[in-house]
Amino acid sequence: MNTLLKESISDSLRMSVTNATPVSGGDISSAYIIENEVGKIFCKVNYGSAAFEMFLAEKEGLQIIAESQTLKVPEVFACQNFGEGAFLVMEYIPKKLKPTAEDYAEFGKQLARMHRLKGIEFGWQQDNFIGNLPQANQQHAFWDTFYVEERLVPQLTLAIENGYFDVNELPSMQKLLSVCRELMEHVEPSLIHGDLWSGNYLISEKGQPYVIDPAFYYGHGEVDLAMSKLFGGFPEAVYDAYYQLSSPMPGHEERKEIYQLYYLLVHLNLFGKSYYRPVKRILDSYFS
Repeated sequence: MNTLLKESISDSLRMSVTNATPVSGGDISSAYIIENEVGKIFCKVNYGSAAFEMFLAEKEGLQIIAESQTLKVPEVFACQNFGEGAFLVMEYIPKKLKPTAEDYAEFGKQLARMHRLKGIEFGWQQDNFIGNLPQANQQHAFWDTFYVEERLVPQLTLAIENGYFDVNELPSMQKLLSVCRELMEHVEPSLIHGDLWSGNYLISEKGQPYVIDPAFYYGHGEVDLAMSKLFGGFPEAVYDAYYQLSSPMPGHEERKEIYQLYYLLVHLNLFGKSYYRPVKRILDSYFS
């Protein structure tokens, strides 16, 4: 972390930064543990053209989840432009080295409670981000139309623009809507994290579950569960506790892959052609 950035963070926090240690913080932004006179805090830095807007959306997502009084999130201390980028400073949450089954079960219960919080429509009042890609949140009365028009179509369009697919290879809007409508009846808008993989939750030293890096909106709670299972899954205690409070709806296994399709498309557009085959397999399985 360069001196100018340290000084900018110090000015924003009104306290001096004595040390900044780089840590792994994802593929989109640089991350640091910052030390000052009161302890340690966590900082993310990004130099993309939409860095400030991305961090503002992350801050809003954390605040919305905090206000739900279900899952805990780190407190945000600062969100500010810096030169051509921006930084986000928040509470540092030390991780528990060996979480227990009870810790994971509490995570599952709190996630289920968050999904019980209902909205009026699917989406949100404004767009946000998934990774550093724009995520459209125009509100819809019906989940199937929201999911097709605000999730699948933008990523499929981007995949065409990036040269991963030819337009003739992809299903029509009518086919997407037909399949999703059949599988997505009776869904109510629930508050969801929106990007819930293993890197976006932690168990604190006190055994308290936290979530970070939300891409939140009002959607189907199964979306969070589908994403959680995409890259290895969470400990079974999470799902067992979740389903004690929220029984799975019929068709959830078929919907799981269709919900994972969105995240695989995001990874295709962010990280490249290694994600082409899993995307193509789901498209061929459900929409051919």
